[in-house]
This record gives sequence, C-alpha cells and structure tokens, in this order.
Amino acid sequence: MEFALEVRNLTKAFGAVRAVDGLSFSVPAGATVGLLGGNGAGKTTTISMLLGLLLPSSGEVRALGHDLVRDRYAVLHRMNFSSPYVELPHRLTVLQNLMVYAELYGVADARRRVGELAERLDIAVLLDRPAGKLSAGQKTRVALAKALVNRPDLLLLDEPTASLDPDTGDWVRRYLEEYRDETGATILLASHNMAEVERLCDNVLMLRAGRVVDQGSPKELLAKYGRRTMEDVFLDIARDRRSEAPDEQVPA
Repeated sequence: MEFALEVRNLTKAFGAVRAVDGLSFSVPAGATVGLLGGNGAGKTTTISMLLGLLLPSSGEVRALGHDLVRDRYAVLHRMNFSSPYVELPHRLTVLQNLMVYAELYGVADARRRVGELAERLDIAVLLDRPAGKLSAGQKTRVALAKALVNRPDLLLLDEPTASLDPDTGDWVRRYLEEYRDETGATILLASHNMAEVERLCDNVLMLRAGRVVDQGSPKELLAKYGRRTMEDVFLDIARDRRSEAPDEQVPA
C-alpha cells in the first residue's frame, strides 16, 4: 500500500515534558484520517512537526515519499494547512492575503485560482475586506481557501469547521469530500466535532499524552467500545475508561 504520510517513533520533548512520545502511524494515499485527543494530547505539536515548523527530538516523518527533516523543501509545495486559529495579516485584504500565498506556492495564474476558490467557498464578497475585519466563521472559510490555493496532495486540517453554523459546516465537509474524490488528496484531520469525524474519516488515531492509545475506523471503534456515537468513544478514551463496561451496548 502506498502511504502519503509515514511517522515512525516521533518524539518531541520540551525539557522534561514529552509532548509527543514515540508516535508511529501511516496514512494511506487518498485517505482521510482523524487525529483526535483531548487538550494536551499532542495533536498540535504533531501537526507542527509534520509541517516542518518544529524539529522532532527524535524519530522520522516521511511525507509524499520525502523525509521532512532532511528534504522538506522538495515536498512542502505539495502540502498545505488550515486552522482558524492561525491569523492572517490583519491589514491586508482577503484578496491580498490569498494572492501572497498563491505566489509563495508558485501557483500558475494565481488570480484565476483565487477567484475560483472565492466562488466555491462563498467568500467573493469578502475579497476586498481587511482580514482583521472578518467574523470567526468568515476567517474559517478564508483559512480553508488559503489551504487549497496550491491544490495540495496532502492537506492538514485543524478544526476546519470551527465557528461555522451547521449549514455552512455541512457545506464545507461536502466540499472537502468532493476535493478528495476529485484530486485523490490525502487529508489528516484534527477535530473535536465527532459527527464530522464519523462522516469524513476512514480511520481514526486516538491520542493521549503524546501516544496513540487506540485506532480504527469510526465503525470499528463504535463496535469495540459498544457506543452509539464517536463522542462517547472519545470520552471513554480521554478519561481512560476503556476497561469499564459501557452503560449501554449497541444492538448487533
């Protein structure tokens, strides 16, 4: 099987604290995999290392066939990242911000590509607005446009539908599904929206204290824990209740 992302014994220590502790997993090309865990589980640190923003204390990351520590510039143009919690320069307009990123990624006919995304993500009316004047939901949509501007083969998403109303959130999820199906892109998704995880993810990695403590498809995890929703599975794992019998079993 071809893997778009391979992580082996990845560790990141900050002094005596191991934020990521010997993490290993693989993401098949074209799959959507969820990276889940409570606050402090190591998700953000892991994503930062996958983007080459943090150097690991030890371990290996291979993305799209390249070692990210030694050869990241050969692959970064084929990757991108979205988080509503990473601010774009406030004084630049949305159009100016997206054009800057399009140029940085060497996108051919950048203005046309930005225009396409503006229409698809319903942000055309925001293009002339300063990024600092956007609402939380508007920032989320603009962040997603920034992440797709280079048509990435590997897309890392941190809470892609945060602050969106249910209708817009559903629209974004549908768009991500269409983008993956059209391009064959691989998606690593960090989310606290368990309904989103059930809908989008082929496989789920559950983190606690920087380690994978369980994994499987949403269907497999629901059956394993005898739960009806991924939120209940998340709580069982986050609170280390795996050895406890569930209150209510799902009928076979």
